[in-house]
Amino acid sequence: MKIHEYQGKEILRRYHVAVPRGIPCFSVDEAVSAAGKLGGPVWVVKAQIHAGGRGKGGGVKVAKSLDEVKTYANQIMGMQLVTHQTGSSGQKVRRLLIEEGADIQKELYVAVVTDRVSQKVCVMGSSEGGMDIEEVAASHPEKIHKVFVDPATGLTDADADALASKIGVPAASIPQARAVLQGLYQAFWDTDAALAEINPLILTGDGKVIALDAKWNFDSNALFRHPEILEMRDLDEEDPAEIEASKFDLAYIQLDGNIGCLVNGAGLAMATMDTIKLFGGEPANFLDVGGGATTEKVTEAFKIMLSNPKVEAILVNIFGGIMRCDVIAEGVVSASRAVGLKVPLVVRMKGTNEDLGKKILADSGLPIISANTMAEAAERVVAAAAGKR
Repeated sequence: MKIHEYQGKEILRRYHVAVPRGIPCFSVDEAVSAAGKLGGPVWVVKAQIHAGGRGKGGGVKVAKSLDEVKTYANQIMGMQLVTHQTGSSGQKVRRLLIEEGADIQKELYVAVVTDRVSQKVCVMGSSEGGMDIEEVAASHPEKIHKVFVDPATGLTDADADALASKIGVPAASIPQARAVLQGLYQAFWDTDAALAEINPLILTGDGKVIALDAKWNFDSNALFRHPEILEMRDLDEEDPAEIEASKFDLAYIQLDGNIGCLVNGAGLAMATMDTIKLFGGEPANFLDVGGGATTEKVTEAFKIMLSNPKVEAILVNIFGGIMRCDVIAEGVVSASRAVGLKVPLVVRMKGTNEDLGKKILADSGLPIISANTMAEAAERVVAAAAGKR
């Protein structure tokens, strides 16, 4: 789950990380009023969407008068903001953050993530703040510095100071940078976050260290422990199909292809999508129905897949371990009838009650294309999708 910048900064404040004064707004009038409350000669009008690169897309403007605040708020509020993280369709701006201006002398980058290799939390930093960190990592990996944290000790003063020094924080500002890094780490740990990022972390003319942005991703599986974070969820920023899927405990992510995929198990789902691509097709979604799929679950999965107008064929790929093939077969037949399926359907089943499952499909009278191997299933669904055009 993602949250907005202003919400992320609320978390940082609780952990004593310095952030600019700012007020979230839901209308142009609120934006002008917020600037007046903040006072000062300069304000920043910021679009609030769950994506980076807002400045390049025209979603961040510096205003030097209340009239400019109103002008920029009018321009940004309601715009379809396109960034490298939103895709070509962009994301509609429904919220703004009005923030006091800052004296930026240097921009840095810091973040906390879980490192799967070391199985520790990694605190990383770079002197190249304000840029696409992926680009920096690819072209100048030596500029990304990392500390792997022992959870028994947390981020020590020595490690925080060393990291701050490596990314270019001057000696006089090291204590402030230490507080930022330790606060960010502790917030990440306490909230079960998957990513906590400040880009840029700035040094001001008078030596202050301030978080000018905040990006947070949280482990959805741990949200039951954090109702206060769950309250920050903005459904307007999420794909409607993915929201609907979550109601039925379906793991669904919409993609850009034309072949719908219904699979049990995340690993098999990834392998299925890879196989489709190997045979020249493009998956329209990732969809894992899990190990306990019911007829209702499978029906809802079909409805969600078919809500995507790009879908021209569906591949059901099931390994019957915990999940029995006959149960999935009954669900497939029921779902196909319930939704009035009009696109080609390829089904491959292996495992528990496989023969019974195949008999249910064969006796259904539905035009289901069967397959014995993943390669055969992928080849047939790609051909079926091509014939649909």
